[in-house]
Amino acid sequence: MNSKFDEKDFLACCGSKKFAEEMASSGPFANLDQAVDAARDIWFNKVDVNGWLEAFAAHPRIGQNPSAKHPSDASVQWSKGEQSTAMQTASDSSLKELSEWNARYWKKFGFIFLICASGRTASEILAELKRRYLNRPLVEFEIAAHEQMKVTELRLAKLFSTKVKDASISSENTETAAKKAGEDRVSIIGAHLTAPSESAAGKTHRTRPPITTHVLDIARGSPATGIEVRLEMWKGNQPRPLFGEEDVSGCWVLEGSSITDKDGRSGQLMSMIDALNPGVYKISFNTGKYCPSGFFPYVSILFEIRESQKWEHFHVPLLLSPFSFSTYRGS
Repeated sequence: MNSKFDEKDFLACCGSKKFAEEMASSGPFANLDQAVDAARDIWFNKVDVNGWLEAFAAHPRIGQNPSAKHPSDASVQWSKGEQSTAMQTASDSSLKELSEWNARYWKKFGFIFLICASGRTASEILAELKRRYLNRPLVEFEIAAHEQMKVTELRLAKLFSTKVKDASISSENTETAAKKAGEDRVSIIGAHLTAPSESAAGKTHRTRPPITTHVLDIARGSPATGIEVRLEMWKGNQPRPLFGEEDVSGCWVLEGSSITDKDGRSGQLMSMIDALNPGVYKISFNTGKYCPSGFFPYVSILFEIRESQKWEHFHVPLLLSPFSFSTYRGS
């Protein structure tokens, strides 16, 4: 059954008016997965920088209560719930330190520290705040956008579960089952966003390939279009390549290749599998062809996926200029 929501509903999930308008016009959605796919596309490809900042500003600072003047009552209640673990585990001294670091973060980056706080303790959030404070502004802006998407996905799950429960009221025979289905869906989505792990049944349902990337040209301040990308996995006698002995102990096996689009995002680099094979992976970018006068003929990024991480999503972006590059693990 299609679920019809309006702009106010989607504004509670994400504080960007552009996002809410696009979601309302894209609906109705047959199910949560369809809504999440649309939300990701809208957030990363249609909402501009101002829209991102608008969404960030709709959140209270970690450790503080949402404003009573917030236009969405649902958003206020959800914010309180998402920060409940942090508030329950916080002491007066940790709240004071959070407040001080929030102010320091704002002064450096110009927007609030954003993290999907659901299920996280105050000490965990504070440690993450301190770690991310060291980032360059452009890198941190990208991370914050991904954290907002995590929050949005969690809230969309809550929105759909509410719809399920409301519909079930009309039938006593289905009330219990519908409520349980809604609660289970929120639980599954919430667990995936806050601490990804293998479910009890050993299954996950992906809506995108488990390894993705995009390239941002930080010299131009725009996505890097047309860069050839290759994803490979290490196969050999050694579980991982040894420094200086790669050709002796094994080889790299191609998983897939693509070219970045107008948004700097690669196409599908591997199959839509649920469980990743643990091991060492390498993403390579043909930067020399993109920037012939640059310092790097190509860039390769190696990373290891462990057995306990095989159900997670790995987003490994490249931030590139002619004479420098950086990367991080996104989501």
